[in-house]
Amino acid sequence: MRTGKVWLVGAGPGDPGFLTLRGREVLLDADSVVFDRLVGDGVLAMIPQSARAIRVGKEGGCHPVPQRKIEEILVQEARAGRKVVRLKGGDAFLFGRGGEEIEALLKHGVPFEVVPGISSAMAAPAAAGIPVTHRGLAAAMHVITAHTCKGCVAGLDYAALAKIGGTLVFLMGASSVPKICEALLSNGMDAATPAAAVENGTTAKQRRIDSTLGELERDCIGSQLKSPAVIIVGEVAALGPGFDWKRQLPLSGIKVVVTRPRGRAGELSKMLRDRGAEVVELPTISTHTLDVRLPRFAGCGWVCFTSAAGVESFFDLLRRQAKDVRSLGAAKLAAIGPATAKALESHGLRVDYVPEAYDGVHLAEGLLRMAAGSKIILLRAKDVAPELSGKLKAGGADFSEFAVYETLYEKPVITPKDVDVAVFTSASTVRGFKAAFPELKVRFACCIGRQTADEASKAGFVNVRAATGATLEDLISTVEETTKL
Repeated sequence: MRTGKVWLVGAGPGDPGFLTLRGREVLLDADSVVFDRLVGDGVLAMIPQSARAIRVGKEGGCHPVPQRKIEEILVQEARAGRKVVRLKGGDAFLFGRGGEEIEALLKHGVPFEVVPGISSAMAAPAAAGIPVTHRGLAAAMHVITAHTCKGCVAGLDYAALAKIGGTLVFLMGASSVPKICEALLSNGMDAATPAAAVENGTTAKQRRIDSTLGELERDCIGSQLKSPAVIIVGEVAALGPGFDWKRQLPLSGIKVVVTRPRGRAGELSKMLRDRGAEVVELPTISTHTLDVRLPRFAGCGWVCFTSAAGVESFFDLLRRQAKDVRSLGAAKLAAIGPATAKALESHGLRVDYVPEAYDGVHLAEGLLRMAAGSKIILLRAKDVAPELSGKLKAGGADFSEFAVYETLYEKPVITPKDVDVAVFTSASTVRGFKAAFPELKVRFACCIGRQTADEASKAGFVNVRAATGATLEDLISTVEETTKL
């Protein structure tokens, strides 16, 4: 059997936006993913459903999977012919034991590649408004581990560190603050030297503790500092309160799960990230084109689309059946909302009608008014709610329904932690989320449309908010308003 390959990928400090393009590329192509505890939920959510997800995380000095065993797993997975991604928080070569894992791969003749990552040594301070260097304050930075590989406090030359100047950045330092402060002070560093601790840097749970070297131990104990945390000692630490850019963003400190199908979450996720949210894309549904013959559109007055997925499946079926848009003839086009209309326009088709309120009832009312006496064809999903067809039937419309795609539930690879908001754009995303995470609690469910909100309430979500409109902008506004409560 052909030997596979291992990619040592630095997953960055937590926020999925800080995973490199190369890291994302190899992750999406992986057969096996071996990952640590400090890899963020948003990065883990990118693991392909087809991949083997193997957790080997270490926490608080507890090593459920010893380092030698991790190395064995990497070798075994590669020898089975798999493409293996070793996901490590931050950067694999900065206190990440990446070198040890490469030694094991070399010993067994396993090909490998290193994908550098963004280290929390720079990212966590920067996300908290602390530049690790600054003209006139710090011309150098020194990155120091607060622990040895055996979980003990590192034996360092604190006399040299106290005199070296610049910025001292201690990684894995939450439990070592007393030792760090005592050692630096006893070796002559001024107690008034600015110092700070940044906990969960770059994530929604990020917080910064501002202090001085003489008071940092007391302040961290009082604030109950927890791992993971980065300790910063030096004049630049005083800049944090003034440079704290994240605090100005409306969704800073909010973790949002986006449940839209894979490939359709990009725009919504970007809008949330632009407002400071930590975004985890967890598709809970997928759409699949059905193997059906398209109807004859000859003599049809209107063709109606109820989702962007329906548009894509329609064009998929045209290609499969060696047809093109000329099959629509002179039919006019209706779309349930702007997203569906945009999908049609991306294929060069102009939409003739979009209702003012983007739901089945208002779409039916508009068609009854505008398409009187004309034949209507609805291209939609299998097993959909009856509001649109029921209203058309009650109004005496001449219409036919054709299912061109079906919605299937997906089980994401991970279960997210500490979710503030789940956003839903359809009733099916609510059902898919509940099927995947029946026990997961979220503070708020924000929905597009009354029907989606009703489904969320029925599914047991306690705090359900429905957007006043049916656009992504309306949904974002609802999230902002809701999280201020």
